[in-house]
Amino acid sequence: MWYFNSQTIKTPKTMVISGITYPRQIFRDSSTLTSLGIKPMRIVTPDSRYYWNGAYTVDASGDEVVGTYAGTARDVATLKASMLNTINTQVASKQGEIDWYWSRADKGGTAVPSNIATYATTIYSEQATKESEVAALSTLDAIKLYEATPYTEVRKVKNIAENGDVTYGPDTTSSTRHINMLQHWTANPTDEVDPAFVSLTAD
Repeated sequence: MWYFNSQTIKTPKTMVISGITYPRQIFRDSSTLTSLGIKPMRIVTPDSRYYWNGAYTVDASGDEVVGTYAGTARDVATLKASMLNTINTQVASKQGEIDWYWSRADKGGTAVPSNIATYATTIYSEQATKESEVAALSTLDAIKLYEATPYTEVRKVKNIAENGDVTYGPDTTSSTRHINMLQHWTANPTDEVDPAFVSLTAD
């Protein structure tokens, strides 16, 4: 994207400048663009999850032109309603993955494994907790933090031997992750275990 004579140019095109016609290929040549006063441009928009696009301004003072949309905050109550829908969708998906255990048991098959039964109960408990947490959010900043909560993750270092064997540890590394709490749930006990994982702790 480029900017020239107070106009935004979204795709290369033939340009007529001071009576001279320039082919669209000039947009491949940065030095020619500079000599003609055609500047590269980028558009900055607010996070659409939390803001509507507001007033638009253009700063053409630098080598790169920046067009910026101011952010108009979305309604907190509407965002919270959407968050509750997300929680319900997550629960329905997770419970749907294990419902077959009960269907099998009801038809005289193998009883529901205890770890699966515990997992099902845990998901419903976490649902209630998350719904209470969302209900307590009163500001946009609180919502944004809930959907990007900082955690410290510790992982074992992966080692690959000359023969190709893979081991993990004993050395570890730590990093900060920002986790959306709407999607942070107890793992299904049938999920594959991550051999490098050590811990995940809220900061």
